[in-house]
Amino acid sequence: QVQLVESGGGLVQPGGSLRLSCTASGSIWSIDVCGWFRQAPGKQRELVAAMSKGGTTNYSDSAKGRFTISRDNAENTVYLQMNSLKPEDTAVYYCNYRASSYGINYWGKGTLVTVSS
Repeated sequence: QVQLVESGGGLVQPGGSLRLSCTASGSIWSIDVCGWFRQAPGKQRELVAAMSKGGTTNYSDSAKGRFTISRDNAENTVYLQMNSLKPEDTAVYYCNYRASSYGINYWGKGTLVTVSS
């Protein structure tokens, strides 16, 4: 089992920045991909950014150039730095850790990001 705790969401004005954090505990040795998804009201959950165990990153088209995923292995924490935020970035952001060999996805409870003036 892996437990994920997110933090860092909140209200920010358009053009502003936020950094989300996700700290993991438990059987993290089994994890090979970590990332962030988001779900806006009335929409499906979508990938924002992901990072493999080897450090390869993948971003959605909407996140490219504005968001950066990073990882602190010593702290078992993955971050999502979000810059130049837009109202359409408003969503609940979920941390995701995947153990592909076992076909298991772990999810955090989500943190709300609201971009509004």
